[in-house]
Amino acid sequence: MALSVVLICFLGLTFAFAAADPSSLQDFCVAQAGSSVLVNGLACKDPKTVQANDFSFGGLHLPGNTSNPVGSKVTPVTVTQLLGLNTLGISMARIDIAPWGINPLHTHPRATEILTVFEGTLEVGFITSNPDNRLISKILQKGDAFVFPQGLVHFQRNTGNRNAVAIAALGSQNPGVITVANAVFGSTPDTSADILAKAFQVDKSVVGQIQSKF
Repeated sequence: MALSVVLICFLGLTFAFAAADPSSLQDFCVAQAGSSVLVNGLACKDPKTVQANDFSFGGLHLPGNTSNPVGSKVTPVTVTQLLGLNTLGISMARIDIAPWGINPLHTHPRATEILTVFEGTLEVGFITSNPDNRLISKILQKGDAFVFPQGLVHFQRNTGNRNAVAIAALGSQNPGVITVANAVFGSTPDTSADILAKAFQVDKSVVGQIQSKF
């Protein structure tokens, strides 16, 4: 009996470790820019040619331009901008939001996000999955942090009278972004107006009006 329990525990631990991301097999894998090799991630450059600049990114101190319809600007630092992030499973972003601007409803299909407010006041929230679709939201002040679970639709809105700034950390070198409105109404080619009208329970003319904005 005792041997059976030990064996079950051992198998459970084995499966748990197998389900996690694998550990790195080297110190780093700086992405080889322009490589035609297709891998789950990016191919590594020769480690002997790696320099400090491969692990450095400048510019997060610069305000983002929020002069756009939604009043926000996201400055990402993923493996695209910082090649040294390749295989390390992390990235970050600066988010600037004008007064009453929003970072629209979106998801990160490959990452959980933790956001910290550096300036201003932000209303943040995420929506749980079906069938509950609960909105979990909170007003954040300078110094507050909030977590958005991987894959869930979420947003940020500036509820103050001056620009807000936040820094987000994400659990993937390439978290991806699916902006809900852009994806639904701005797909290429267009998603059928019949499908969208049925899904949103509106007239097709309304769908056409929204699609024209994207």
